[in-house]
Amino acid sequence: MGKEQSPQVNRRTTRSSSSTTPNSKATGEVSKIISSTKSLTVNDLVLSDESVNLEELINYFPHRRMQILELIKLLGPLNSPMIPLFVYGGASTGKTSTVLEIFKHLSRPFIYSSCVTCYNPRILFESILNQLLLHRKNESNGYSSAKRCEKPSDFVNLLRDALSTLIDSLKGDVGKSNSKKSASHVNGRMIYLIIDNLEHVREWDKSSNMLPFLFNLYDILKIPEVGLIFISKTSLDTYHSDTGYVEPFPVYFPDYTEGDLRQILLKNQSNPKLYSSFLDAVLGPFCRITRRVDDVTAAISPLYKKYCEPLDDTGVIPNKDTKSELYRYINPYISQSLKETFHVPSQPTLEASASKDKTKRKGITKLGVRESLDKIDFHMSTCAKYLLISAFLASKNPATLDASLFDSTGGAGNQKRKRKSSGKSMEQKESKEQELLVKGPGTFPLERLLAIFQCITSVAEYSPDDEDPQIDGQGADGWDSGLMSDVLLQLSSLCSSNFITKGGSCPLEGAVRYRSAVSEDMALKVARSLKFPLSKYLYRT
Repeated sequence: MGKEQSPQVNRRTTRSSSSTTPNSKATGEVSKIISSTKSLTVNDLVLSDESVNLEELINYFPHRRMQILELIKLLGPLNSPMIPLFVYGGASTGKTSTVLEIFKHLSRPFIYSSCVTCYNPRILFESILNQLLLHRKNESNGYSSAKRCEKPSDFVNLLRDALSTLIDSLKGDVGKSNSKKSASHVNGRMIYLIIDNLEHVREWDKSSNMLPFLFNLYDILKIPEVGLIFISKTSLDTYHSDTGYVEPFPVYFPDYTEGDLRQILLKNQSNPKLYSSFLDAVLGPFCRITRRVDDVTAAISPLYKKYCEPLDDTGVIPNKDTKSELYRYINPYISQSLKETFHVPSQPTLEASASKDKTKRKGITKLGVRESLDKIDFHMSTCAKYLLISAFLASKNPATLDASLFDSTGGAGNQKRKRKSSGKSMEQKESKEQELLVKGPGTFPLERLLAIFQCITSVAEYSPDDEDPQIDGQGADGWDSGLMSDVLLQLSSLCSSNFITKGGSCPLEGAVRYRSAVSEDMALKVARSLKFPLSKYLYRT
């Protein structure tokens, strides 16, 4: 139990001590011994003694400006109550780092606990209480927690007492911090509880009770000086349960694009021109497999050393001829690195289809390689393709636009009555579009998915060699039970393959909600294979 809590204490102690001690190994060992014996103070609840300004914070996280400004706005002014927040996005999208650096910028006290190291309720409860009670596990106390807590009811009582004591202490230090103007003092009297990796709670025993308890914690405590922030890799609709609770406000961190990765990787490079030419050669193939910053960085680091081997001086600015020579030199190593780094054993059916595709592509020249990249490299039935497009449109477009996008006239009648928008309405529209972008892809019920599917298949044109001829000729009124069962079966397969994610039952609606998990590039590839004009039905912000 002591092992799980040590990272929490060391994180605060190391960062606060490193800014005040010289960069010496001997001095660091002495300070480590002293820091393990001295008691903690409220100043240890702040991430660092040195604050960062807003411009430095935004420049530190490329293409996260909108999320940073949105989080700062939701946290509100100093000492202002806030609604619980739900920060979510894929792995390695900068969620945790951005949130922690925002608190470093604001110099506000917070409690951080991860559901990876805190792998059951008791450890999570004790982790939060230890930090609130300024308790450090060490040899003198037998590496024990300040309070032993296993039940949620006991945790609420202990948490309320610990928060009240700490908030009173912060209120008493407000006058001192204002008079001394010291950056080491905490800013304000709010306490923020950050719970990271929330998706791991679903793997715990009695998780059906634990998740609603955490989401209802703000209403249970009824302490306005407390803020709750949840960080997760999965969206909020995957946490629905039969027990009702007020949903926290979602903030979405989208995956990085290839351009975003380029800008991130170019930071702090000694020779940006040379490294940019290196990224021109290697970044594209790796981005087709993964866009996680940590995976791409670890994979291309040895390749960059190999890329610089023919050069006598790594500080040289490469010209066109040098770039061509370096590309020919590094090209054989790229495919080898891809196989070694991202090798995933395939199923026999996939291997057979891959060998079949390989025989078809033997005669393809280099000019045809770019065309082959636009084709999907896996088998999917026509019905599943249209379902995938329908799910993408339902997640991408607001539900209020369905009538204008999918009516018989294609929305032409509505365009005739369109008025010139005023400046105020344009500003409101832009703010709503930015809010939708921050929240990420929307969820939708099964009824809306089937309605869009029925609309786009009723006007679609099929070739004679379609795999699902039973869809052909089925208009708005031509559906039968066989077709419906086939559609539902294909939907189940798409959910199992993670092309579409399925959340739990919404307590208010009593129905399951879905969300598209494919990118726009992938949706466009599927649409091209069907010769379906996807761009015509997309709502562009």
